[in-house]
Amino acid sequence: MNARTQTFELSCEGRQIEEVLLGIFHTILFHRTTGKFHYKKEGTYSIGTVGVVDADCDFVDFTYVRCDSDELDRSLKREVASFKDALRKVEGPCEGQISLEFFQKKRSRWPFPAESIPWEVWTLKLNVIDLSSESERQICREKVGEKLAEKVICIAEAMNRHEFLPKNPNEPDLDNVFDTSFPDVQPYLHKITFETGSSSGANVGLTVRRLFRDTLAI
Repeated sequence: MNARTQTFELSCEGRQIEEVLLGIFHTILFHRTTGKFHYKKEGTYSIGTVGVVDADCDFVDFTYVRCDSDELDRSLKREVASFKDALRKVEGPCEGQISLEFFQKKRSRWPFPAESIPWEVWTLKLNVIDLSSESERQICREKVGEKLAEKVICIAEAMNRHEFLPKNPNEPDLDNVFDTSFPDVQPYLHKITFETGSSSGANVGLTVRRLFRDTLAI
């Protein structure tokens, strides 16, 4: 099975990295999370509810919706912080790529471990820019907010398509489809991976010029 892939590209300041990533990944996880399954007799089950929280950004003109789960929020923030710390270790202008991959496990014969089969991958390519004035930062704050809003619409459109999702499993196979470690919600199994590197000064300059050119054209 080939995994569906979706790639976004964004430019932002260093102080905006966390909010940009949380805004996109929380939006995706909101659509890929259910309430806890409660199994009953003869294979029937009920599904709990998922609460909703509005999250306001401090450095971007943007508000996103996430699942009302502190544990899921903390888990995602740990992954995002690791990526942000890796970017900070790169000298000068930098860029990075971070992916949120959903997968399901396929049981293997003993003594081999279960096979992880990806079915959906969301990748964000991030270019970190340096701005020298407050007026540039304000334009960037507004522009990044507009770009995030566009990405959220793209995510919602993708989620509304009738495409493959793992079938709701019987109780013995629940852990092969969902992450059951959270006490209040049940996201599909997922993992986050990333890589970072330096970007050339010319490329960063081009990105900044394009950012402001596009803004002035609005």
